[in-house]
Amino acid sequence: MEIMDQIKKGTTTVGLICDDGVVLASEKRATMGSFIASKAARKIYQVDDRLGITTAGIVGDAQALIRLMSVEAKLYKIRRAEPMTVRAMATLLSNVMSSQRFYPYIVQLLIGGIDESGAHIFSIDPFGGNTEEKEIASTGSGSPIAYGVLEDRYSKEMSLEDGIALAIQALHSAMKRDSASGGDMEVIVITEEKYEELSEERIKMIRDSLT
Repeated sequence: MEIMDQIKKGTTTVGLICDDGVVLASEKRATMGSFIASKAARKIYQVDDRLGITTAGIVGDAQALIRLMSVEAKLYKIRRAEPMTVRAMATLLSNVMSSQRFYPYIVQLLIGGIDESGAHIFSIDPFGGNTEEKEIASTGSGSPIAYGVLEDRYSKEMSLEDGIALAIQALHSAMKRDSASGGDMEVIVITEEKYEELSEERIKMIRDSLT
């Protein structure tokens, strides 16, 4: 219970599957207890051409795992001459987390991406639990609030543009009520053609339209 309490401190990340891609989003506040340690903390990382990971929990643990997964993805591509699937990445990461259960990585992760079988999102817990999320997912201290928005407005057929707006709205609502979530946002869109990080200007324009 003490470990899970630590994980839930200070983050809101969301992921959702749209008609033609995946949207990953997070706010950028990092906290140390009640102290706001950073207003520009990165919480979404690209680990392959069409694959990203959101992080919640201890920053050092998350960054160590991201470095490891990035190397594994590159080695896989060199050896197999094809990219690792989203499911394979989730399985590998799950195995790494499970092998460290006595000294666990204090993180909760979302893996989102596109491969030959379509769009996928997987949720990974600190002990290696691996769950495929068919529609929406959220992690961190603001996730209960974000889920309220996502559950109410999500549709499987929604376009990427609508998915982006919904992800930003979910974060916006969480940041209003969760003191450990705040600051700017980062939003990633993954399609068959590209991995794209939205500009601050575009995020601000969508965010302003919600107020």
